[in-house]
Amino acid sequence: MDSGLILLIFLAILFAWGLNRVRRALRLGPVGYAGIVIVFILVVLALWGRTFR
Repeated sequence: MDSGLILLIFLAILFAWGLNRVRRALRLGPVGYAGIVIVFILVVLALWGRTFR
């Protein structure tokens, strides 16, 4: 297992925990929540793809 992948998984868990707190504070609906999650996944995939080039 790649150490960068482990770091990404850790960051994703940390992000999800933080996002849950932000969602409660801002009272985001499921659509806003899904939008933020999709953007985060795209950013992570872009960063992960860049490390292999």
